[in-house]
Amino acid sequence: MDGFRSESISVVDPRTDIQTPVALATQNNSTLPNKNTIPYNRTYLKITTPTMPTPFQRIGIIGKFGDPGIASTLNELYHYLQNRGHGLAVDSQSAGLIDDSEVVGVHIERLPEHCDLIIAVGGDGTFLAAARAAADFEIPLLGVNLGRLGFLVDISPEQLSSRLDQILAGQFKTEQRQRLRTVIIRDGEIIHQQTAVNEVVVHRWVTPSMIEIVTSIDGVYLNTQRSDGLIVATPTGSTAYSLSAGGPILHPALNALVLVPLNPHTLSNRPIVIDDNVEIEIRFSQIRQINALVTCDHLEIPDVRINDKIVIKKSDKPIKILHPADHDFFHTLRSKLNWSGYPA
Repeated sequence: MDGFRSESISVVDPRTDIQTPVALATQNNSTLPNKNTIPYNRTYLKITTPTMPTPFQRIGIIGKFGDPGIASTLNELYHYLQNRGHGLAVDSQSAGLIDDSEVVGVHIERLPEHCDLIIAVGGDGTFLAAARAAADFEIPLLGVNLGRLGFLVDISPEQLSSRLDQILAGQFKTEQRQRLRTVIIRDGEIIHQQTAVNEVVVHRWVTPSMIEIVTSIDGVYLNTQRSDGLIVATPTGSTAYSLSAGGPILHPALNALVLVPLNPHTLSNRPIVIDDNVEIEIRFSQIRQINALVTCDHLEIPDVRINDKIVIKKSDKPIKILHPADHDFFHTLRSKLNWSGYPA
């Protein structure tokens, strides 16, 4: 090709140890394409030999959407990994915050296709967005905490380099967290489907009236309740909305779900913990049309009708989370919830 030169590199997949030659075609006397003018392609990742042996050659970075306050930590992380020789790609929304004209900006949904690890910089909401993108690719996730509580994001900005030195050297704990798959069925056909890491919530929408919910577990009737809604939470989600609504905290290793009513009319209607290998079916018992909303983590499914059926079950693809080697769930609870403290 006139005006172009050809180069090649070898990309090693750490999961198979297979070296793949990759051809690069760049314009003579030019730099790599600019983040604002190119579509993403894995061949643009500048892959060299990391300074230390690591199971993660190619790393994706996802930042908190719409928050320029993450720029300092984002740049520290980016240049730390760059100096180690990792191939890097940043979600397209955060790429503009990186102080590097050659940064590779990638749409968040495509980023996992070309990474061995994704690091989320923000709070639990950012981590959930990264998990949604990565789950189908079985890419492990790691979190840098710039949020408030942050049960899923372990690393503080102050410990960024020291923690990553350990993790990238293979010193980490791996944890699988289950997801929920939700489908909305209308007239026998699936009209919506979505997944969630934390919880699926059915709640009243644009109405002051309670909704009447009928819940069945594996085809067996559980109860009918009048309330503002119902939370179906995973162990991961038991420290989120479910906790605020009075639900119990479930250890992440439990194969369980918790159903938590929202402001039930009958005060004896309490949360219930069930096995996670079941199918939950939710219907409405009102005669008149209602306004209801289903949310899967932070994603909304509006316009749920009175005759719709909501079916929730465990997804067959959990997410994989990396923690520092000394991660302790109970320590996280003590520090985040201020347990074991003394009144002032």
